[in-house]
Amino acid sequence: MKPESELSCLACRRRYPASQVRYRCDCGETLEVVHDLDLLRQRVSREHFDRRLGSQSLPDRSGVWRYRELILSVPEEAIISKPEGNTNLYAVGASEPSGLRRIGRYVGLERFYLKHEGENPTGSFKDRGMTVGITQARALGARAVACASTGNTSASLAAYAAQAELPCLVFIPQGQIAYGKLSQALAYGALNLQIAGDFDAAMRLVQQACQELDIYLLNSLNPFRIEGQKSIAFEILQQLAWQSPDWIVLPAGNLGNTSALGKAVREAQALGLIERLPRLAAVQAAGANPFYQSFQTGFAERFTVQAQTVASAIKIGAPVSYARARRAIEQTNGLVEQVSDAQILEAKAVVDAAGIGCEPASAATVAGAKKLVERGLIKPTDQVVGLLTGHLL
Repeated sequence: MKPESELSCLACRRRYPASQVRYRCDCGETLEVVHDLDLLRQRVSREHFDRRLGSQSLPDRSGVWRYRELILSVPEEAIISKPEGNTNLYAVGASEPSGLRRIGRYVGLERFYLKHEGENPTGSFKDRGMTVGITQARALGARAVACASTGNTSASLAAYAAQAELPCLVFIPQGQIAYGKLSQALAYGALNLQIAGDFDAAMRLVQQACQELDIYLLNSLNPFRIEGQKSIAFEILQQLAWQSPDWIVLPAGNLGNTSALGKAVREAQALGLIERLPRLAAVQAAGANPFYQSFQTGFAERFTVQAQTVASAIKIGAPVSYARARRAIEQTNGLVEQVSDAQILEAKAVVDAAGIGCEPASAATVAGAKKLVERGLIKPTDQVVGLLTGHLL
């Protein structure tokens, strides 16, 4: 019998059981979870997910597990959830009657929405991936979990690991973490290891430690993290009555969200939940722009950089989800843009002044959307959803 889900290599297409602890193929490329879409077509529909809205049961109250058939098949009692998701989609277009229209006027868009993932339990979108990653860790019998982080991932992993009663290790680049986020990791009981070097150095070290010490890795290299983050796109589509926007604009660092949203909209179209794909626009800081540089070559070359930006959440020079994100951009006819730190901080000031607020990495979304409108790549009349990935604090 064909399994409901497997792990598949993006390069050589080799398959592995979903129950196997594995982050890369034997060929070295990243893996993704693939579902039996023929089976899912018999189980899911727009109406199926709409009926779960307003339910008081735990899986349905989560903005991740409401779409559980498309994410991870586990017994409901095994789910580790806070619950997460159900974040607001703010109408901030220039034609809106409220003060939020100042954002749309700044960007130059009549129909602009901001999906605020900073409203998740620990203050960022990472909770969506972590509820799935920790649930899978428990299902696999993991004895401990770990991540490298400049902030959001550490807070999220520590919170969910505590709930699952799993020891948690966090590898932090020295002096390069937002202290409000570090305080969460400490409060939730994680063991924080400060290392010399940047995020990319921490990422290399945590992978080595997980392999040698048999610890479950929960950075976005983990394919089950990507599955949880897909729910951002599913929730956007449901909030828009299953009508695809023209564009989804998002910050790009380690490229997990770019990968996740691309995978989500492809699956939604294949399952008949939407009729057309929205285009993705991934925005990088100019000082941490390896994916942008690759895009400029038509992805003929893969770049790495020594990352420098005020947007610590996307201060990554060697993104691990490159292959998955490249496919997301290519299959949605998307694009990659870069913005300066000055543009990021200016956009952040506009979002903050409107009473929504966001972290600097989130403001890259707004700065990028403005730049793409000015370049004529996004039309002022297009319907655009921008992703705010983290909380103001």
